[in-house]
Amino acid sequence: MSPLHLSGTVLPDGEPRDLWIQDGKLSFEPVPGAETLSAGGFVVPGLVDAHCHPGLGPRGGLSVEEAADQAATDRDAGTLLIRDCGLPLDVRPLQSRADLPTIIRCGRHLALPKRYIPGFAIELDDPALLPEAVAEQARDGDGWVKLVGDWIDRGQGDLAPLWPDDVLAEAIRIAHDLGARVTAHVFGEAALPGLIGAGIDCLEHGTALSPDQLAELARRDVALVPTLINIENFPGIADKAGKYPTYAAHMRALHAGVGEMVSSAVEAGVRVFAGTDAGGMVAHGRIADEVEALHRAGMSRTQALASASWEAREWLGHPGIEHGAPADLIVYADDPRADLAALHHPTHIVLGGTVFH
Repeated sequence: MSPLHLSGTVLPDGEPRDLWIQDGKLSFEPVPGAETLSAGGFVVPGLVDAHCHPGLGPRGGLSVEEAADQAATDRDAGTLLIRDCGLPLDVRPLQSRADLPTIIRCGRHLALPKRYIPGFAIELDDPALLPEAVAEQARDGDGWVKLVGDWIDRGQGDLAPLWPDDVLAEAIRIAHDLGARVTAHVFGEAALPGLIGAGIDCLEHGTALSPDQLAELARRDVALVPTLINIENFPGIADKAGKYPTYAAHMRALHAGVGEMVSSAVEAGVRVFAGTDAGGMVAHGRIADEVEALHRAGMSRTQALASASWEAREWLGHPGIEHGAPADLIVYADDPRADLAALHHPTHIVLGGTVFH
């Protein structure tokens, strides 16, 4: 691979500088014989989709080949780092491919029978089995475990928690002892106190979070990935839930309030990150749409961009644009801090030093 040179305004610092790429790594020192890839524009650390499912379709797991196609779609939209956030498919074969985004595996969703989308999760016959299942997923994953915190309970006709508080606390303690962080799918109000009190590290969706709970998330440094472009599906879900009118009304109310919740989260100091929830009801390659949605919900343009780039990379333990770091970056002709629409039009996408666009 021939060395490359590029120059431009590098984010997040916003300073013009020259960069070189050799053997897939970034260098701040000149590399003799480097071919100039780009001069001018704005250089951004590779985008991050913090809630993505390459290998998941509306009815469950897909083939490895289909998963690779989904990951390539994300790459071509600028997503160069993915936290998979739960898959019924082992995507380790994708992790060895230099042409696909880096994938952080969360392992399998953990749920109870008939308390999540069929075909997605490991369904435990007894809630008391959760700590053991969490330990297994923590040992097999890449530092994350994914729980289903709530789902519709058809007996109650509404969203309800899956796990007793003491079981949750024990499961999360075990994950932490094994060096893993735990995140949870949660839509409604009832499951939130147990998840937060048990020491959860991140919440997915979190549509019902109250101002007091957001303050507690900030105090505990619990991250939030609100998946706003997926929440747009709530009214359609409600329309199909005629047998459960309480649940349908609840989902519409959560949809109506999610923008205010995200705005309050930002104001409270919660770390909010961009995630599309692609792979189920959301198409892959939509990270720019999620960043724009976060801006509409109250984040500044720079905050929204950071939530899908340098701040998300730091949260997940991956470098941005640093000397010696993997050369994962995107070049835009226009400044995305001024107009997020620039994210839809990358000039160059560089993954591991290879130019894909």
